[in-house]
Amino acid sequence: MTGPGAEAGLARFSLNQQTVRQWSLPELVAGCAAAGVRWVGLWREPVRAYGTEAAARLVRDAGLAVSSLCRGGFLTAADAAGRAAALADNKAAVREAAALGTGTLVLVSGGLPPGSRDLCGARERIADALAELGPYAAGHGVRLAVEPLHPMYAADRCVVSTLRQALDLAERFPFEQVGVAVDSYHLWWDDDALDGQLARAGAAGRIAACQLADWVTPLPEGVLLGRGQLGDGCVDLRAFLARVDAVGYRGPVEAEIFNPGLWARDGTAVLTEVLDRYQRYVLGVPAVTGF
Repeated sequence: MTGPGAEAGLARFSLNQQTVRQWSLPELVAGCAAAGVRWVGLWREPVRAYGTEAAARLVRDAGLAVSSLCRGGFLTAADAAGRAAALADNKAAVREAAALGTGTLVLVSGGLPPGSRDLCGARERIADALAELGPYAAGHGVRLAVEPLHPMYAADRCVVSTLRQALDLAERFPFEQVGVAVDSYHLWWDDDALDGQLARAGAAGRIAACQLADWVTPLPEGVLLGRGQLGDGCVDLRAFLARVDAVGYRGPVEAEIFNPGLWARDGTAVLTEVLDRYQRYVLGVPAVTGF
């Protein structure tokens, strides 16, 4: 690695657990520690399988920190039982985030309930849930990060499709309770987000998480798993992060890449490549040649 700029940039780099799904949690922690990676983004399912308190000790003892926990959300149920179950699950997620020592719980808000076509109604139910979850999260030292997902996910996963919509929800609540997550994969196409809404988010201190992945074409079957390795697609990743930084974000930057091709490979080789790509396509500095 070359120069203080590269060192400063890699100090913020976080490896999201889904990028190396083939690794167990101990393998993830050991691999990141060996590579000098200081941050990890964790997911609830493998953390719970390992044990939340045990996972927190594992990460802490390796000298790492958790940039975010994914995911809470799915708050759009139209029936009382569904809403109650979602609130209970999200409160559990808040407690898990607090135990792991991260101040950020990323929310995928949820899609349309079966048979519904009411996007506005679904978004209002998210707001209703945030009114209860926001104070609960803040009481545990955790901020909820509403993540807008690309519109292709609106029907079944996330009716919050734009950064404007995410901020319209978040700004109903104190900034220490609810922020937003910005992800290049979901926002790269949206001029409104890049040219105006990022500034709005930064001015209000609302950016709670930043994630990177590339957009590749043609889209693979099952687009949820179609995120591209950094530099393989059409997103100007360096410009995206520059815009996020320009509005005041100084937190970790997660590489979150859902990609079966990466999962089929050796995890250490994947991490080496991701760090290489992060330096070249995000930081614009010479690549890593080895650890």
